[in-house]
Amino acid sequence: MNAAGPDSSDPSPPSAAELPPPLPMAAGSSFADEKAAAERLIAGRALIEAELAKVIVGQHAVVEQILISLLAGGHCLITGAPGLAKTLLVKSIAQVFHLNFRRIQFTPDLMPADVTGTEILQDSGGERKMIFVRGPVFAHMLLADEINRTPPKTQAALLEAMQEHQVTAAGVRHALEEPFFVLATQNPIEMEGTYPLPEAQLDRFMFNVIMDYLPEDDEVRVVAQTTRGRGESIRPLFDGADVLRFHQLVRSVPIAEEMVRYAVRLAAASRPRQTGTPDFINTWVNWGAGTRAAQFLVLGAKARALLHGRAFVSCEDLQALAPPTLRHRILLNYRAEADGVRVEDVIKRLLTTVKAPV
Repeated sequence: MNAAGPDSSDPSPPSAAELPPPLPMAAGSSFADEKAAAERLIAGRALIEAELAKVIVGQHAVVEQILISLLAGGHCLITGAPGLAKTLLVKSIAQVFHLNFRRIQFTPDLMPADVTGTEILQDSGGERKMIFVRGPVFAHMLLADEINRTPPKTQAALLEAMQEHQVTAAGVRHALEEPFFVLATQNPIEMEGTYPLPEAQLDRFMFNVIMDYLPEDDEVRVVAQTTRGRGESIRPLFDGADVLRFHQLVRSVPIAEEMVRYAVRLAAASRPRQTGTPDFINTWVNWGAGTRAAQFLVLGAKARALLHGRAFVSCEDLQALAPPTLRHRILLNYRAEADGVRVEDVIKRLLTTVKAPV
C-alpha cells in the first residue's frame, strides 16, 4: 500500500557496494558466472524489499509473486479494488530494476493503435511515405492499468506483444526491446463497467496476484506516512542486463523429474471430464488449466527457490505458487456458484488431492 508515493524521475543506478559485481552470462556461461549471478540476486533480495518498503507497506506475498514473475520472464495480472497502490507498486519495481516504464490507462474508448502504435503519412524531402510511430507498448515494463475496463478488441492488442515480444503493423514486424514485461491491473469483475478478459488472454499471464485490503495496523501506517512530508526516492539496484542474466539463471536451476511430474499432475487434475479427474472437478469446473500452467508453475518454482537461497526446487515452491498460477486458468460453472464454491477452494482441494512427491 502507498506509504510515500514519490514521483521521482528515472535516476541512474548508483554503485551499490552491497551487491556483488555483475558478470556477463552468455549462452555458454560457466558455473562460476551462474554462481556469481545467484549470489548477486540473493544478496539483492533484502535490498529490493528495503527499497520497496519506502513506498509500499505490507503486501509481502504480492511483492514476492511479482518479483518471481519478473525473474522468470513472465507477465503478471494484479487483481484488486481501486486504491490499493497497484500502480505505485508496479512503478516502484520498475525503478528498482531501472527499467524503461510506460503506463496505459485502459478505458472503453481506447483503440488498439493507442497501445501498439500506428502508421502515419509524413513528408520527407518532398517525398511522402508511411512511417510507423511506436506506441507505449515499446517499453521494458508496460503497466496496463485497469485492463478489464476496455473492450476485448483492445485487450487483444497486447496478445502478440506478450507472446512473441513483437508488434506487427501493415505486415511489418517491429521487435520489442528486451526485457519486456506486461503487468496489468484489473478491478474485480463484479464491479460495473468491466469486461472479463478472454481465456486466451488470461493464459498469457504467468500469475494472477490478488491484492487485498491491509490489516488495520498497516493501514494506519499508510495514512500516517502519506499525510506528512514527501517520502524517500527509490534507488535503482539492477538494470535490464541484470534481469536478462536472471532469466538465464532461473532456467538453469535443476529440478527433479518427480517435481515436474507433480506440476503437470496439478494442472491436469483441474481439467474436467478427463481420465482420473477428481469428482469435485467434474462437478464444479467448466474448464481447467492447460500445459502453459505447468510450464509457468515450474519456472516460478525455480525463481522462488533462488529468492529463498536454494539451488533446487522443493514441493513447497510448487504448492506456494499453485494459487497465483491456477486461479485465472480454472473456470467454474453455475453449480459451483450455486454451492458457494470459489476458485481458491478448488485449488486448495487440488493440493490435498493430488499426491505430492515424498
